[in-house]
Amino acid sequence: MFSCQPCKTYADANQAALQHHPDKVPEDQREESELKFKAVSQAYEILFDEEKRHLYDTHGMAAFDPAKGAGMGGGVDLDDILAQMFGMGGGMPPGFGGEGGPKRPRKGRDEEQKYEVTLEELYKGKTVKFASTKNIICSHCKGTGGKKEAKPQTCERCKGNGITVGLRSVGPGLVTQERVVCDTCTGTGKIFKEKDKCKKCKGKRTTSEKKVLEIYIPRGAREGERIVLEGEADQVPDQTPGDIVFTLVEEDHDIFQRAGDDLSAELDVSLSEALTGFSRVVLKHLDGRGIHLNHPQGKVLKPGQILKIAGEGMPLKKSDLKGDLYLVVKIEFPENGWLQDPAVFGELQKILPGPPPAIESTEVDEVEYDSDADIEDVSSLPKKF
Repeated sequence: MFSCQPCKTYADANQAALQHHPDKVPEDQREESELKFKAVSQAYEILFDEEKRHLYDTHGMAAFDPAKGAGMGGGVDLDDILAQMFGMGGGMPPGFGGEGGPKRPRKGRDEEQKYEVTLEELYKGKTVKFASTKNIICSHCKGTGGKKEAKPQTCERCKGNGITVGLRSVGPGLVTQERVVCDTCTGTGKIFKEKDKCKKCKGKRTTSEKKVLEIYIPRGAREGERIVLEGEADQVPDQTPGDIVFTLVEEDHDIFQRAGDDLSAELDVSLSEALTGFSRVVLKHLDGRGIHLNHPQGKVLKPGQILKIAGEGMPLKKSDLKGDLYLVVKIEFPENGWLQDPAVFGELQKILPGPPPAIESTEVDEVEYDSDADIEDVSSLPKKF
């Protein structure tokens, strides 16, 4: 399989393309340069197109043989071009499937899925066990699909190439040819007669197996983090098994909001508490602990004021430290008509701070007002054109 680092691969491919560009060579070398430039271009496509790279990994240059209507022509060998691009000289570098080294098994496809977790689970950590059903290499035929002494026949559909050419729509009235793995022989180029197929896997080369797997969600994990179970995806003959990958999705919480390692929540206090202080449990934390606050008398709380409690946020991964908890003060005012005795109103006026200084004006209008207006109405006034 292609195993070079992407940045190096791109750089080498671009360098090779520039080296063989027809506009960069003398006139007498232009024809040869055009052939090499086409070869480099196709090499680039194979390297960076997942489908074509898969075909090359599986079948080598047979997948792009000119005799099958897929090559570059002109006698230019793509293996040589790729070898030049990676500075190996004389065949393909190890891992590319050419003569320069043994072909390493291609890694199978990863299985990715989302996993929803609560904020409590991310705070405390969680271990989850679940049953998984996956395909494994048939233990009876060792992944050949046939009986022990049976010999496979060449697949008629793909003529033994493991690849077929199909049409794919790319737009209204437009189609393009593309090479795909043969669905009859699953890319092997060989099939067994019905009587010669493995009795256990029925020629499919794999069987199903149930297995109990376990994932661990660490304390302090975040939305979007990936938990990888290496090699636990479906097994495919001649391939290294892919991984099962879980991407964490954090569910919304009724009380807390998370921002990185910090948490925030509303702190509901009465008007009396805001003015005279309090000492009580104000909320229950994600681990079930009650959070007690002692707010002294004489220290007035205001709507929207922020209280910071250090070290009561989310735990930091692989650490005993925690972020901070921010409480946003929300004052509950009494409902209309909560007090009926006019004398008490007079007492409150004496206790509470008085009104601001009177505003002097030569002309005064007494107006009516709507006490239930919405600020959104301001922006919805009709526009004049």
